[in-house]
Amino acid sequence: MSKFLITLGIVLIVVGLAWPWLTKLGLGRLPGDIVIEREGFSFYFPLATSLLISAALTLIFWLIGR
Repeated sequence: MSKFLITLGIVLIVVGLAWPWLTKLGLGRLPGDIVIEREGFSFYFPLATSLLISAALTLIFWLIGR
């Protein structure tokens, strides 16, 4: 369990550091991401991006565990 949590933490740090480059690829503004912008207020919920990242990480962890 501790190896999994350490790996998850490292993955989150890497994704956080790589986020500026990932947004240039279009990740973070996919169709299905919810964006509400009003005067003095903005709300962003990356639904489609979260699903895509989850599917990719699931595939990666499944391949590693195999």
